[in-house]
Amino acid sequence: MTRGVFGLLAKQISPPNLSIMQDEGFTVSRIRTELLSGLTVALALVPEAVAFAFVAGVHPLVGLYAAFLVGLVTALIGGRPGMISGATGALAVVMVALVAEHGVEYLFATVVLMGILQIIAGAMHWGKFIRLVPHPVMLGFVNGLAIVIFLAQLTQFKDPASGGAEYLAGGQLVLMLGLVALTMVIIWGMPKITSVIPAPLAGIGIVAILVIALGLDVPRVGDMASIEGGLPGFHVPLVPFNLDTLQIILPYAVILAAIGLIESLLTLNLVGEITNKRGGASQECIAQGASNVITGFFGGMGGCAMIGQSMINVKSGGRTRIAGIAAALFLLLFIVAASPLIEQIPLAALVGVMFMVVIGTFAWNSFKVMTKVPFTDAFVIVLVTVVTVATDLAIAVVVGVIVSALAYAWNNARRITAHTRDSESDKGAKVYEIDGPLFFGSTEGFGELFDIANDPEHVIVDFARSRVVDQSALQAIEALAAKYEAADKKLVLRHLSRDCHQLLTKAGHLMIDSDDDPEYAVAVDYSVRTGVLGGH
Repeated sequence: MTRGVFGLLAKQISPPNLSIMQDEGFTVSRIRTELLSGLTVALALVPEAVAFAFVAGVHPLVGLYAAFLVGLVTALIGGRPGMISGATGALAVVMVALVAEHGVEYLFATVVLMGILQIIAGAMHWGKFIRLVPHPVMLGFVNGLAIVIFLAQLTQFKDPASGGAEYLAGGQLVLMLGLVALTMVIIWGMPKITSVIPAPLAGIGIVAILVIALGLDVPRVGDMASIEGGLPGFHVPLVPFNLDTLQIILPYAVILAAIGLIESLLTLNLVGEITNKRGGASQECIAQGASNVITGFFGGMGGCAMIGQSMINVKSGGRTRIAGIAAALFLLLFIVAASPLIEQIPLAALVGVMFMVVIGTFAWNSFKVMTKVPFTDAFVIVLVTVVTVATDLAIAVVVGVIVSALAYAWNNARRITAHTRDSESDKGAKVYEIDGPLFFGSTEGFGELFDIANDPEHVIVDFARSRVVDQSALQAIEALAAKYEAADKKLVLRHLSRDCHQLLTKAGHLMIDSDDDPEYAVAVDYSVRTGVLGGH
């Protein structure tokens, strides 16, 4: 699932593709697979949504409504068919302080503003910047999230009789572990028998029937909270519409929007690796934003892509929009009509499904990879994994990108070298052939390459194998020219870009030999246009 590096993301939003069958073909077999996959996802969504609602300090239905609405909208217009979105723990931990201090109505207003910010990000095509996330960060993200999913399941082992304060013990714990193991064995073995029913659904169904038929005393979905409710109703957040309210909700909205988009876009890439699909980043941003705006007006806590449920879906065969739509509609059905039945499902079965997701999600090959890649990349993998578990995904990704960028800058800063020779065309002239990029990190090393005092009166600096990347590099060249001028020596630069010519000649120090200069741009414009710093 993490075989390749990030694919290039879409540069513009394609019209929402509402052809739910896409390339799969409209067949009875495909429809059955998609519906059963959606049912499996919906069953797994119930305890997750309830648990995340508790984390945020809101009523369970607020989490369930978010799972339904966010899941439905993103399934309809999202950037990657097969992805599942809903209420997530990454967002819930940010919401808890807002709810505790200002109440749930401010949360609804924040979710609306969060959605608006995400729509703006999509319209501005900011989703394309996810390509700046290095592959080691992706591996760390996958591993960290797998660990987070695993740790989240441990709360299901708490004894409902103690109010969730104590873990199961003795025979109850053994029975719970046995049912979890049985579920995992069924999921592992079912594909070897038949593919008609998704293996996770078979595991949930068989274990649920066994528990209900034998009357086994184990925690069930209903022990967490009642999921019975009606249809979500339109509700304008009851907050004052003034600057004071904006000052309260804006910081939370920015953080939630960033976390939601980062997790969604990374999940989009991960699902794309599995389904061999590319693009859709900007469309996914708009879909996430629209879903959160709608959710905020219908009493939901907002959400984003869910890697665990997305993995359940794609592993169960879900490849089109049908599965995501079905999952949302099944979840709504559970709330309004089938809550007594769903509340009888043993949590052990759902924990077993999520444990299999953890096993399938964790990039086990990263242990082997870390022995072969540079130390910095191995460090980033571990760092992002640890930070994801200790804090949250957004911080982990930002930290990983910063560390990777600094490592890249440091490595390139040490690459600047020079080879000297006598000029063949200009007798008595000394030529410095610069090798390596010249940018803010390498300017000091660049200045140390020259022996101004002992150089002849005519010096040529050849940038044929170098690139001038930023303003710091231009300043370093100008400073070098000033030193040669002060020593009453002539400095000629070759193979500089036209941009450099215009900027440097304004200094009045330089003689520019431009007969064979290449046509390439410099600094930010060059990096944005080509995506590569260096190369001809």
